[in-house]
Amino acid sequence: MSKNFLTHIKARFGDGHYEGDQFGGAGGHDGTGLPTGTPGNFMFATGVECSYPTIANGTIRRDLLAETDHYNRYKEDLGLVKEMGLKVLRYNLPYYLIHKGPGQFDWEFADLAMAEIKRLGITPILDLMHFGVPDWVGNFQNPELPVHFAEYCGAVAQRYPWVRFYTPVNEIYVTARASAKDGIWNEQLKDDRAFITAMKHITAASIMGNQQIARYRPDCIIVQSESAEYIHEMRAVESAEIRLQNKLRFLSLDLLYAHTIDAEVLLYCLDNGMTREEMKWFMAGEPPGYQIMGNDYYGRNEKIIKPNGDWCEAEDVLGWYTMTKQYYERYRKPVFHTETNTFNAKDAECWLWKQWVNVQRIRQDGVPVVGFTWYSLLDQLDWDISLREKRLKVNACGLYDLDRKIRPVGESYKMMIEEFGQITVVPHAEMFEFTSRPATLKVEK
Repeated sequence: MSKNFLTHIKARFGDGHYEGDQFGGAGGHDGTGLPTGTPGNFMFATGVECSYPTIANGTIRRDLLAETDHYNRYKEDLGLVKEMGLKVLRYNLPYYLIHKGPGQFDWEFADLAMAEIKRLGITPILDLMHFGVPDWVGNFQNPELPVHFAEYCGAVAQRYPWVRFYTPVNEIYVTARASAKDGIWNEQLKDDRAFITAMKHITAASIMGNQQIARYRPDCIIVQSESAEYIHEMRAVESAEIRLQNKLRFLSLDLLYAHTIDAEVLLYCLDNGMTREEMKWFMAGEPPGYQIMGNDYYGRNEKIIKPNGDWCEAEDVLGWYTMTKQYYERYRKPVFHTETNTFNAKDAECWLWKQWVNVQRIRQDGVPVVGFTWYSLLDQLDWDISLREKRLKVNACGLYDLDRKIRPVGESYKMMIEEFGQITVVPHAEMFEFTSRPATLKVEK
Protein backbone atom coordinates (compact mmCIF):
# COMPACT_ATOMS: atom_id res chain seq x y z
CA MET A 1 0.00 0.00 0.00
CA SER A 2 1.34 3.43 -0.97
CA LYS A 3 2.24 5.69 1.96
CA ASN A 4 1.31 8.83 0.00
CA PHE A 5 -2.33 9.85 0.49
CA LEU A 6 -2.30 11.67 -2.87
CA THR A 7 -1.75 8.36 -4.68
CA HIS A 8 -5.03 7.04 -3.28
CA ILE A 9 -6.91 10.29 -3.98
CA LYS A 10 -5.70 10.40 -7.59
CA ALA A 11 -6.64 6.75 -8.15
CA ARG A 12 -10.21 7.49 -7.02
CA PHE A 13 -10.82 11.17 -7.80
CA GLY A 14 -8.23 12.25 -10.37
CA ASP A 15 -6.03 15.02 -9.01
CA GLY A 16 -8.51 15.62 -6.19
CA HIS A 17 -8.98 19.27 -7.07
CA TYR A 18 -12.10 21.08 -8.14
CA GLU A 19 -12.34 23.95 -10.56
CA GLY A 20 -14.26 27.00 -9.42
CA ASP A 21 -17.87 26.05 -8.80
CA GLN A 22 -17.61 22.50 -10.19
CA PHE A 23 -19.78 21.29 -7.31
CA GLY A 24 -21.82 24.47 -7.03
CA GLY A 25 -19.75 26.44 -4.55
CA ALA A 26 -21.07 29.87 -3.67
CA GLY A 27 -23.01 30.02 -6.91
CA GLY A 28 -25.18 27.00 -6.12
CA HIS A 29 -27.19 28.24 -3.18
CA ASP A 30 -30.97 28.17 -3.29
CA GLY A 31 -31.68 29.44 0.21
CA THR A 32 -33.14 26.22 1.60
CA GLY A 33 -31.91 24.33 4.65
CA LEU A 34 -31.47 27.38 6.86
CA PRO A 35 -32.62 27.40 10.49
CA THR A 36 -36.38 27.68 10.90
CA GLY A 37 -37.86 30.89 12.21
CA THR A 38 -37.12 34.42 11.07
CA PRO A 39 -34.66 34.29 8.16
CA GLY A 40 -31.22 35.57 9.06
CA ASN A 41 -31.46 35.01 12.81
CA PHE A 42 -28.32 34.52 14.90
CA MET A 43 -27.84 30.79 15.54
CA PHE A 44 -27.95 29.76 19.19
CA ALA A 45 -26.98 26.08 19.44
CA THR A 46 -25.92 23.21 21.61
CA GLY A 47 -24.43 19.82 20.76
CA VAL A 48 -24.67 16.20 21.84
CA GLU A 49 -21.24 15.03 23.00
CA CYS A 50 -20.28 12.14 20.77
CA SER A 51 -16.50 11.46 20.87
CA TYR A 52 -15.40 7.94 19.90
CA PRO A 53 -11.60 7.52 19.94
CA THR A 54 -9.93 4.25 20.87
CA ILE A 55 -7.63 4.06 23.91
CA ALA A 56 -5.50 1.41 25.62
CA ASN A 57 -3.70 0.52 22.38
CA GLY A 58 -6.93 0.07 20.51
CA THR A 59 -8.51 -2.35 22.98
CA ILE A 60 -11.17 0.08 24.28
CA ARG A 61 -13.51 2.19 22.17
CA ARG A 62 -14.88 5.24 23.95
CA ASP A 63 -18.32 6.23 22.68
CA LEU A 64 -19.92 9.10 24.57
CA LEU A 65 -23.26 8.57 22.82
CA ALA A 66 -23.38 5.08 24.33
CA GLU A 67 -21.91 6.10 27.70
CA THR A 68 -24.53 8.86 28.16
CA ASP A 69 -27.32 6.51 26.93
CA HIS A 70 -28.18 8.69 23.94
CA TYR A 71 -28.75 5.71 21.63
CA ASN A 72 -31.65 4.64 23.85
CA ARG A 73 -32.87 8.12 24.81
CA TYR A 74 -32.32 10.06 21.58
CA LYS A 75 -35.97 11.15 21.29
CA GLU A 76 -35.94 12.46 24.85
CA ASP A 77 -32.62 14.24 24.26
CA LEU A 78 -33.76 15.86 21.03
CA GLY A 79 -36.91 16.95 22.83
CA LEU A 80 -34.71 18.75 25.36
CA VAL A 81 -33.22 20.79 22.53
CA LYS A 82 -36.71 22.03 21.65
CA GLU A 83 -37.52 22.57 25.33
CA MET A 84 -34.46 24.82 25.57
CA GLY A 85 -35.83 26.96 22.73
CA LEU A 86 -32.97 26.06 20.38
CA LYS A 87 -33.30 25.59 16.63
CA VAL A 88 -29.72 24.55 15.81
CA LEU A 89 -27.91 21.42 17.00
CA ARG A 90 -24.38 20.15 16.44
CA TYR A 91 -25.03 16.44 15.92
CA ASN A 92 -22.79 13.53 15.03
CA LEU A 93 -23.56 10.48 12.92
CA PRO A 94 -20.98 8.04 14.32
CA TYR A 95 -18.59 7.29 11.47
CA TYR A 96 -17.09 4.26 13.20
CA LEU A 97 -20.50 2.55 13.48
CA ILE A 98 -22.10 3.52 10.19
CA HIS A 99 -19.31 2.90 7.65
CA LYS A 100 -18.85 -0.87 7.79
CA GLY A 101 -16.48 -1.14 4.82
CA PRO A 102 -16.06 0.26 1.30
CA GLY A 103 -19.59 0.70 -0.05
CA GLN A 104 -21.16 -0.77 3.12
CA PHE A 105 -23.25 1.29 5.55
CA ASP A 106 -25.55 0.67 8.52
CA TRP A 107 -28.07 3.53 8.67
CA GLU A 108 -30.42 2.09 11.30
CA PHE A 109 -29.75 4.53 14.15
CA ALA A 110 -28.89 7.46 11.88
CA ASP A 111 -32.25 7.18 10.07
CA LEU A 112 -34.18 7.15 13.36
CA ALA A 113 -32.32 10.13 14.81
CA MET A 114 -32.42 12.17 11.61
CA ALA A 115 -36.14 11.55 11.18
CA GLU A 116 -36.77 12.87 14.70
CA ILE A 117 -34.54 15.91 14.11
CA LYS A 118 -36.48 16.68 10.95
CA ARG A 119 -39.85 16.14 12.66
CA LEU A 120 -38.92 18.57 15.44
CA GLY A 121 -37.81 21.24 12.98
CA ILE A 122 -34.25 21.32 14.32
CA THR A 123 -31.49 22.42 11.95
CA PRO A 124 -28.57 19.99 12.35
CA ILE A 125 -24.93 20.84 11.85
CA LEU A 126 -23.87 17.30 10.96
CA ASP A 127 -20.51 16.32 12.43
CA LEU A 128 -19.16 13.35 10.45
CA MET A 129 -15.88 12.48 12.22
CA HIS A 130 -15.35 13.09 15.93
CA PHE A 131 -11.93 11.87 17.11
CA GLY A 132 -12.12 8.34 15.68
CA VAL A 133 -12.43 6.10 12.63
CA PRO A 134 -13.92 2.63 11.96
CA ASP A 135 -11.84 -0.33 13.13
CA TRP A 136 -11.28 -1.46 9.53
CA VAL A 137 -9.70 1.92 8.66
CA GLY A 138 -7.26 1.57 11.55
CA ASN A 139 -6.12 5.04 12.58
CA PHE A 140 -4.98 8.39 11.24
CA GLN A 141 -1.69 7.02 9.90
CA ASN A 142 -3.64 5.26 7.13
CA PRO A 143 -3.10 7.12 3.80
CA GLU A 144 -6.37 5.70 2.45
CA LEU A 145 -8.40 7.62 5.06
CA PRO A 146 -9.28 10.58 2.76
CA VAL A 147 -10.74 8.26 0.12
CA HIS A 148 -12.78 6.18 2.58
CA PHE A 149 -14.06 9.22 4.45
CA ALA A 150 -15.01 10.99 1.22
CA GLU A 151 -17.18 8.00 0.31
CA TYR A 152 -18.92 8.23 3.69
CA CYS A 153 -19.55 11.98 3.38
CA GLY A 154 -21.04 11.57 -0.07
CA ALA A 155 -23.30 8.79 1.16
CA VAL A 156 -24.57 10.94 4.06
CA ALA A 157 -25.26 13.91 1.77
CA GLN A 158 -27.18 11.66 -0.65
CA ARG A 159 -29.23 10.05 2.11
CA TYR A 160 -30.19 13.30 3.86
CA PRO A 161 -30.49 15.87 1.05
CA TRP A 162 -32.39 18.30 3.30
CA VAL A 163 -29.28 18.93 5.44
CA ARG A 164 -27.21 21.97 4.55
CA PHE A 165 -24.82 22.51 7.50
CA TYR A 166 -21.84 20.18 8.03
CA THR A 167 -18.67 19.82 10.07
CA PRO A 168 -16.82 17.13 8.09
CA VAL A 169 -14.11 16.64 10.75
CA ASN A 170 -14.34 18.03 14.28
CA GLU A 171 -11.17 19.74 15.60
CA ILE A 172 -8.57 18.51 13.11
CA TYR A 173 -5.65 19.90 15.12
CA VAL A 174 -6.80 18.33 18.39
CA THR A 175 -7.44 14.99 16.67
CA ALA A 176 -3.94 14.88 15.17
CA ARG A 177 -2.19 16.08 18.30
CA ALA A 178 -3.98 13.78 20.77
CA SER A 179 -3.58 10.75 18.48
CA ALA A 180 -0.04 11.18 17.19
CA LYS A 181 1.84 13.72 19.33
CA ASP A 182 0.43 13.36 22.87
CA GLY A 183 -0.14 9.59 22.60
CA ILE A 184 -3.62 9.63 24.16
CA TRP A 185 -5.94 8.18 21.50
CA ASN A 186 -6.09 5.96 18.43
CA GLU A 187 -2.53 5.24 17.19
CA GLN A 188 -1.17 6.66 20.48
CA LEU A 189 2.10 7.84 18.97
CA LYS A 190 4.37 10.58 20.32
CA ASP A 191 6.53 11.90 17.54
CA ASP A 192 6.60 14.79 15.09
CA ARG A 193 6.49 12.67 11.95
CA ALA A 194 3.40 10.78 13.12
CA PHE A 195 1.77 14.12 14.00
CA ILE A 196 2.33 15.58 10.54
CA THR A 197 1.18 12.31 8.94
CA ALA A 198 -2.05 12.43 10.94
CA MET A 199 -2.48 16.14 10.23
CA LYS A 200 -2.22 15.78 6.46
CA HIS A 201 -4.45 12.68 6.32
CA ILE A 202 -7.19 14.23 8.49
CA THR A 203 -7.13 17.58 6.69
CA ALA A 204 -7.18 15.87 3.29
CA ALA A 205 -10.10 13.76 4.52
CA SER A 206 -11.97 16.92 5.48
CA ILE A 207 -11.30 18.51 2.08
CA MET A 208 -12.32 15.42 0.11
CA GLY A 209 -15.37 14.91 2.32
CA ASN A 210 -16.37 18.54 1.77
CA GLN A 211 -16.11 18.02 -1.99
CA GLN A 212 -18.39 14.98 -1.90
CA ILE A 213 -20.95 16.81 0.25
CA ALA A 214 -20.93 19.67 -2.29
CA ARG A 215 -21.63 17.26 -5.14
CA TYR A 216 -25.05 16.54 -3.65
CA ARG A 217 -25.61 19.81 -1.78
CA PRO A 218 -23.89 22.57 -3.80
CA ASP A 219 -24.96 25.28 -1.35
CA CYS A 220 -23.53 23.45 1.67
CA ILE A 221 -22.40 25.52 4.65
CA ILE A 222 -19.28 24.09 6.30
CA VAL A 223 -18.82 25.01 9.96
CA GLN A 224 -15.22 23.98 10.66
CA SER A 225 -14.88 23.73 14.43
CA GLU A 226 -11.31 24.05 15.68
CA SER A 227 -9.82 24.57 19.11
CA ALA A 228 -8.59 28.13 19.78
CA GLU A 229 -5.46 27.74 21.91
CA TYR A 230 -2.46 29.62 23.26
CA ILE A 231 0.47 28.97 25.62
CA HIS A 232 1.79 31.87 27.74
CA GLU A 233 5.47 31.18 28.41
CA MET A 234 6.70 32.83 31.60
CA ARG A 235 10.38 32.85 30.71
CA ALA A 236 12.57 35.82 29.92
CA VAL A 237 13.69 34.20 26.68
CA GLU A 238 11.09 32.47 24.52
CA SER A 239 11.87 28.81 23.85
CA ALA A 240 11.86 27.43 20.32
CA GLU A 241 9.50 24.63 21.42
CA ILE A 242 6.72 26.90 22.74
CA ARG A 243 7.11 29.35 19.87
CA LEU A 244 6.55 26.49 17.42
CA GLN A 245 3.56 25.14 19.38
CA ASN A 246 1.87 28.53 19.26
CA LYS A 247 2.35 28.57 15.50
CA LEU A 248 1.20 24.97 14.97
CA ARG A 249 -2.26 25.79 16.37
CA PHE A 250 -2.98 27.38 12.98
CA LEU A 251 -1.69 24.51 10.83
CA SER A 252 -4.96 22.62 10.26
CA LEU A 253 -6.81 25.75 9.14
CA ASP A 254 -3.83 26.93 7.06
CA LEU A 255 -3.95 23.65 5.12
CA LEU A 256 -7.74 23.60 4.94
CA TYR A 257 -8.09 27.20 3.74
CA ALA A 258 -4.91 27.24 1.58
CA HIS A 259 -3.41 30.00 3.73
CA THR A 260 0.29 30.80 3.35
CA ILE A 261 2.29 28.67 5.80
CA ASP A 262 4.71 30.29 8.25
CA ALA A 263 8.34 29.56 7.23
CA GLU A 264 9.23 27.79 10.49
CA VAL A 265 6.09 25.64 10.30
CA LEU A 266 6.72 24.86 6.64
CA LEU A 267 10.22 23.57 7.42
CA TYR A 268 8.82 21.53 10.31
CA CYS A 269 6.26 19.95 7.95
CA LEU A 270 8.86 19.18 5.27
CA ASP A 271 11.30 17.79 7.85
CA ASN A 272 8.60 15.43 9.13
CA GLY A 273 7.28 13.81 5.99
CA MET A 274 5.14 16.40 4.18
CA THR A 275 6.24 16.38 0.54
CA ARG A 276 6.35 19.42 -1.74
CA GLU A 277 3.70 17.77 -3.91
CA GLU A 278 1.39 17.34 -0.90
CA MET A 279 1.90 20.94 0.21
CA LYS A 280 1.14 22.20 -3.30
CA TRP A 281 -2.05 20.12 -3.27
CA PHE A 282 -3.21 21.76 -0.03
CA MET A 283 -2.34 25.23 -1.33
CA ALA A 284 -4.32 24.76 -4.58
CA GLY A 285 -7.47 26.39 -3.18
CA GLU A 286 -10.25 26.28 -0.62
CA PRO A 287 -12.93 23.58 -0.53
CA PRO A 288 -16.32 24.36 -2.15
CA GLY A 289 -19.40 25.69 -0.41
CA TYR A 290 -19.73 28.45 2.15
CA GLN A 291 -17.01 28.28 4.82
CA ILE A 292 -17.61 29.34 8.44
CA MET A 293 -14.72 29.23 10.92
CA GLY A 294 -15.78 27.64 14.22
CA ASN A 295 -13.71 28.61 17.28
CA ASP A 296 -13.97 26.28 20.29
CA TYR A 297 -12.87 27.94 23.52
CA TYR A 298 -12.55 26.65 27.06
CA GLY A 299 -10.63 28.31 29.89
CA ARG A 300 -8.29 25.32 29.83
CA ASN A 301 -7.38 26.12 26.18
CA GLU A 302 -5.04 28.81 27.50
CA LYS A 303 -2.09 27.60 29.56
CA ILE A 304 0.74 29.25 31.46
CA ILE A 305 4.11 27.53 31.61
CA LYS A 306 6.26 28.63 34.54
CA PRO A 307 10.06 29.00 34.45
CA ASN A 308 10.46 25.58 36.14
CA GLY A 309 8.31 23.87 33.46
CA ASP A 310 5.15 23.46 35.55
CA TRP A 311 1.82 24.27 33.90
CA CYS A 312 -1.38 25.94 35.06
CA GLU A 313 -4.58 26.96 33.32
CA ALA A 314 -4.62 30.58 32.22
CA GLU A 315 -8.43 30.65 31.84
CA ASP A 316 -9.52 33.83 30.15
CA VAL A 317 -6.27 35.80 30.06
CA LEU A 318 -6.76 36.41 26.36
CA GLY A 319 -10.29 35.04 26.31
CA TRP A 320 -12.47 34.13 23.36
CA TYR A 321 -12.54 37.72 22.06
CA THR A 322 -8.78 38.13 21.63
CA MET A 323 -8.18 34.55 20.50
CA THR A 324 -10.93 34.73 17.89
CA LYS A 325 -9.70 38.12 16.68
CA GLN A 326 -6.32 36.47 15.97
CA TYR A 327 -7.96 33.70 13.95
CA TYR A 328 -10.35 36.07 12.16
CA GLU A 329 -7.59 38.46 11.09
CA ARG A 330 -5.70 35.48 9.68
CA TYR A 331 -8.53 33.83 7.72
CA ARG A 332 -11.26 36.48 7.29
CA LYS A 333 -14.10 33.98 7.59
CA PRO A 334 -17.49 34.36 9.29
CA VAL A 335 -17.17 33.02 12.83
CA PHE A 336 -19.22 30.58 14.93
CA HIS A 337 -18.47 30.11 18.66
CA THR A 338 -18.80 26.34 18.32
CA GLU A 339 -17.95 25.05 21.83
CA THR A 340 -17.60 26.23 25.40
CA ASN A 341 -18.29 25.03 28.94
CA THR A 342 -16.66 24.74 32.35
CA PHE A 343 -16.32 21.65 34.54
CA ASN A 344 -17.22 23.66 37.66
CA ALA A 345 -21.03 23.66 37.74
CA LYS A 346 -21.04 26.57 40.23
CA ASP A 347 -19.17 28.76 37.75
CA ALA A 348 -21.10 27.66 34.66
CA GLU A 349 -23.72 30.43 34.62
CA CYS A 350 -21.10 33.15 34.95
CA TRP A 351 -18.93 31.49 32.29
CA LEU A 352 -21.92 31.36 29.91
CA TRP A 353 -22.57 35.08 30.27
CA LYS A 354 -18.89 35.93 29.99
CA GLN A 355 -18.74 34.08 26.69
CA TRP A 356 -21.83 35.92 25.47
CA VAL A 357 -20.27 39.27 26.41
CA ASN A 358 -17.25 38.25 24.29
CA VAL A 359 -19.54 37.47 21.36
CA GLN A 360 -21.42 40.75 21.65
CA ARG A 361 -18.23 42.82 21.95
CA ILE A 362 -16.52 41.27 18.95
CA ARG A 363 -19.68 41.68 16.83
CA GLN A 364 -19.79 45.34 17.83
CA ASP A 365 -16.18 45.63 16.67
CA GLY A 366 -17.06 44.33 13.22
CA VAL A 367 -16.24 40.60 13.32
CA PRO A 368 -19.10 38.63 11.69
CA VAL A 369 -20.05 36.11 14.40
CA VAL A 370 -23.08 34.11 13.25
CA GLY A 371 -23.65 31.64 16.08
CA PHE A 372 -22.97 30.55 19.67
CA THR A 373 -22.89 27.08 21.23
CA TRP A 374 -22.94 25.81 24.80
CA TYR A 375 -21.38 22.36 24.54
CA SER A 376 -22.94 20.12 25.45
CA LEU A 377 -26.62 19.34 25.94
CA LEU A 378 -25.84 16.69 28.58
CA ASP A 379 -23.09 16.22 31.15
CA GLN A 380 -19.97 14.54 29.82
CA LEU A 381 -17.74 11.73 31.10
CA ASP A 382 -13.95 11.70 31.66
CA TRP A 383 -13.19 14.86 29.72
CA ASP A 384 -11.24 16.10 32.75
CA ILE A 385 -8.64 13.48 31.69
CA SER A 386 -9.29 13.87 27.93
CA LEU A 387 -10.89 10.39 27.78
CA ARG A 388 -7.49 8.73 28.22
CA GLU A 389 -8.94 6.20 30.71
CA LYS A 390 -12.45 4.82 31.10
CA ARG A 391 -13.32 5.94 34.63
CA LEU A 392 -16.85 7.19 33.80
CA LYS A 393 -16.45 10.24 36.03
CA VAL A 394 -19.24 12.72 35.37
CA ASN A 395 -18.21 16.21 34.21
CA ALA A 396 -21.07 18.47 35.27
CA CYS A 397 -20.88 20.76 32.24
CA GLY A 398 -24.16 20.05 30.45
CA LEU A 399 -27.32 22.10 30.13
CA TYR A 400 -28.94 18.95 31.61
CA ASP A 401 -27.50 16.27 33.87
CA LEU A 402 -27.47 12.60 32.87
CA ASP A 403 -30.88 12.11 34.49
CA ARG A 404 -32.07 14.73 31.97
CA LYS A 405 -32.76 17.30 34.73
CA ILE A 406 -32.01 20.88 33.77
CA ARG A 407 -28.99 22.54 35.41
CA PRO A 408 -28.86 26.23 36.44
CA VAL A 409 -26.73 26.96 33.37
CA GLY A 410 -29.55 25.50 31.27
CA GLU A 411 -32.02 27.91 32.86
CA SER A 412 -29.61 30.76 32.16
CA TYR A 413 -29.24 29.69 28.53
CA LYS A 414 -33.03 29.69 28.20
CA MET A 415 -33.04 33.24 29.56
CA MET A 416 -30.37 34.26 27.06
CA ILE A 417 -32.29 32.78 24.14
CA GLU A 418 -35.52 34.47 25.23
CA GLU A 419 -33.73 37.81 25.48
CA PHE A 420 -31.53 37.64 22.38
CA GLY A 421 -33.15 34.96 20.21
CA GLN A 422 -34.42 37.42 17.61
CA ILE A 423 -31.15 39.23 16.92
CA THR A 424 -29.95 38.88 13.35
CA VAL A 425 -26.76 37.29 12.02
CA VAL A 426 -25.68 40.72 10.75
CA PRO A 427 -26.32 43.53 13.27
CA HIS A 428 -29.27 45.73 12.18
CA ALA A 429 -30.09 43.35 9.30
CA GLU A 430 -33.77 43.55 10.21
CA MET A 431 -33.77 46.95 8.48
CA PHE A 432 -33.05 45.22 5.18
CA GLU A 433 -35.72 42.51 5.29
CA PHE A 434 -38.18 42.59 2.42
CA THR A 435 -41.48 40.82 2.01
CA SER A 436 -41.91 38.44 -0.90
CA ARG A 437 -44.90 40.45 -2.21
CA PRO A 438 -43.81 43.44 -4.29
CA ALA A 439 -45.28 46.79 -3.38
CA THR A 440 -48.06 48.07 -5.64
CA LEU A 441 -47.80 51.60 -6.94
CA LYS A 442 -51.13 53.37 -7.32
CA VAL A 443 -51.27 55.99 -10.07
CA GLU A 444 -53.87 58.73 -9.78
CA LYS A 445 -55.81 59.28 -12.98
